[in-house]
Amino acid sequence: MTPLVLQSEPPLPEALPERIDTAIIGGGISGCAVAFELARRGIEVAVLEAGDLAAMASGANSGSLHAQIPMGPFIEAGEAWVRGFASTTRLLAASIELWRDLEALLATPLEVSLKGGLLVAENEAQLAAMARKVELEREFGLDSHLLGRSELREVAPYLAPDLAGAAFCAEEGKASPLLAGPAFATAARREGALLHPFTPVQTISESGSGYRLKTPKGAVLARRVVIATGADAGRTAALFGLDLPLWGEPIQASITEPVAALIPHLVYFAGDKLTLKQTASGGLLIGGGWDARLDGLGRPTVDGGNLARNLAVAARVVPVVARAKLLRSWPGLVNANADWTPVLGPVPGRPGLHFLCFPWMGFTAAPICARLVAQAITGETPDLAIDEFSIARYQRSGSMVVGSAPAG
Repeated sequence: MTPLVLQSEPPLPEALPERIDTAIIGGGISGCAVAFELARRGIEVAVLEAGDLAAMASGANSGSLHAQIPMGPFIEAGEAWVRGFASTTRLLAASIELWRDLEALLATPLEVSLKGGLLVAENEAQLAAMARKVELEREFGLDSHLLGRSELREVAPYLAPDLAGAAFCAEEGKASPLLAGPAFATAARREGALLHPFTPVQTISESGSGYRLKTPKGAVLARRVVIATGADAGRTAALFGLDLPLWGEPIQASITEPVAALIPHLVYFAGDKLTLKQTASGGLLIGGGWDARLDGLGRPTVDGGNLARNLAVAARVVPVVARAKLLRSWPGLVNANADWTPVLGPVPGRPGLHFLCFPWMGFTAAPICARLVAQAITGETPDLAIDEFSIARYQRSGSMVVGSAPAG
């Protein structure tokens, strides 16, 4: 194994540049990752982040690395939806392949562990529904198979003994969200990218062959712009006169005190919302997309009732949860859309404007999406085609209203 070399972090720039080749709006894991990919290709890039770097969904998510088809939409929307989701599944799998080598690439530990994911069935009916999902996953190239009751006990003895079985996806795993976003930020800065936290973009106007981005710290004239603002992607798009069906969903997660090493897998449950994994330090990290609340100022805050339900589901599936003390629960805003598929690449009719928005599972997808957007910007042959993820699909469906960015 190549040894990891930790490098010191250069100081943050104090002043905004007057001009930059490419401005990235959003300094989460996706924004910092595309900054890294562009900077290492020799592109001048500046990241403008309204808050701290990698501090929103990038740091608040539970660190799951997803590959398999989500059970909820599979049941609710059926096989036609699944086939439309096939390219997104391949995108997630390709991103996980990048995660395998990310610690070496970024020269820092990220606690990446790819021991597989278990979607656990409570009864035979759920297991039967999973069987078809596994068939489709295998058709799409995933290493998935079904485990019966006795096989599941051998693979995952930490689970409740009365569970009926599980779908096992070998590609899945986990990484630390507290390490990954900052690692991309540090690597991007090392490659020459300028990172500006606490620099919200207030207005955007067309200026010559580029865009003028006004912030409280001054204005930047950029030849190209990448929107990578996650849950705020819809609001950022509105600054360009684009009305998109993208929004932020308040969700929450929790972690327990450290317990003995027990759970190597990413665990889901077909009976209710759950993701569960054990961190490198031993804590049980519990999520699954349970709703948080918004306070009077629109800020996410933990919903106590949903916290209790989430913990009850976790204890039903993994009994050791009931004996572990809860340390902390926190909310976050995750970017969302209706079809679960990303918005990537150039915006038709807006020269130099690009999108990088991956709903629900953006932590997993950040490495590959950043690379693909960087390849689109630099004119390289893409690792994967992204045409079907274009913002143009909203234009075709009539769910996007396109105006003009104000002239400046």
